[in-house]
Amino acid sequence: MAIAFFDLEGPLSPQDNAYEVMGLFENGHKVFEVISKYDDILTLEGRENYEPGDTLKLIVPFLLYHGITEEDIKRVSQKAKIIAGTKEAISELKRQGFKVFVISTSYQQHAFNIAEQIGIEKRNVACTRLELSKIYEKLKEEDLSIVKKAEEKILEDYPKVDVEFLDSFFFKELQKTKVGEIFGEVTIVGGSRKVKAMLSFIEKENVSMSNVVAIGDSITDFKMLNKVREEKGLAIAFNGNEYCIPYASIGIATVDQRFTLPVLKAFKEGGKEKAIELVKEFEDDEEKIKSMAIETEILPKYHCIEGASKEKIDSIIKVHKKYRMLVRGEAGKLG
Repeated sequence: MAIAFFDLEGPLSPQDNAYEVMGLFENGHKVFEVISKYDDILTLEGRENYEPGDTLKLIVPFLLYHGITEEDIKRVSQKAKIIAGTKEAISELKRQGFKVFVISTSYQQHAFNIAEQIGIEKRNVACTRLELSKIYEKLKEEDLSIVKKAEEKILEDYPKVDVEFLDSFFFKELQKTKVGEIFGEVTIVGGSRKVKAMLSFIEKENVSMSNVVAIGDSITDFKMLNKVREEKGLAIAFNGNEYCIPYASIGIATVDQRFTLPVLKAFKEGGKEKAIELVKEFEDDEEKIKSMAIETEILPKYHCIEGASKEKIDSIIKVHKKYRMLVRGEAGKLG
C-alpha cells in the first residue's frame, strides 16, 4: 500500500485562509504580511522552540482583539476555491489503492471544509485546532490594549519587520497577560509537527517510508519533504517556493492537480526510482506531457530536484514562482 500526504493550502486550495481571515478587519492583510515575514526569519535562524507556520499562532492575539469568531473562519473558508483537477485526482488515487491524507497548518475550520469537498475523510486530516469561543470565555473582560498598541507599531513600520520589537511583544510583554497564557496553549501543525503527524499516520497504517509520497509547497512543509526524501520516499514540491524546493525529490509546476497522477502511479508501480525516471522523460519531452490529454491551456513543468546543482534549483524556483502566483495570487508571495 502507498500513502500520499498533501499539504492543503497550495496543493489542494489556493486560499491562504488565515491571510483572508485577517483581511476581515482594516489593515489586517498588512499585519499578516509582516508577521509572516517574521515567521520566515525565526524559522531560518532556527529559533529554539519555534516552528515554521507558527504565524497562525502569532496572529491569534489580533484575531481576539478584533473579535474574530470561528464562524468568521468558516465563512471565509466557504469562499475558497479548489485547485483544478483536485477532486478527480484524489478520486483516482483512491481507485489506484492510495491512502490519502492531509497534513495542514490551517485552522480546523478551513482544513475540514476543504477536505470534505475533495473526498478526504476528517479522520485522515491533521491540522491546527483553534477554539476561539472557549478562548473568549477565558478572557471575559481582559484588557487587549497591548495588542492594539502592537498593531499600531506594526503598521507604522510596514513593510519593515522590526524583529526586536516583535520578539519583545510576543515573547515578553504578551506573556505577562492572560492573552499570553492562552496564546501559549495554541499548537500549530507546521514544521517538525507536520513530520510528527505524518509519522503517526504511517505507524497506524503500518507502512514503510519508502511507500510514502509527500506533497507540499512552502516553508511549513520543508521538514516533512526532507524527511520523506531521506527515507527513500517521494517528496514533491507543488508550485513550491524557495524554502521547500531544495528539500524535494521532484518538482511539479502546474495549474491542475491531475498532472501529479502519472508520477504517483509510477511511484506505486516501481517506487521512487520509477517516478523520477518518468519525471526525467517529462522534463525532456513536452510531447509526452501533451499525450496525457488533460485539457488545459497551460502545460505543466516537471523537474528532477534531488541531486540538482544550485543553478538548476534556482531556475526551478523561478519557474515555480510563476505558476505559484498564477494559481495563488496574493497568497503566493507568502512564505
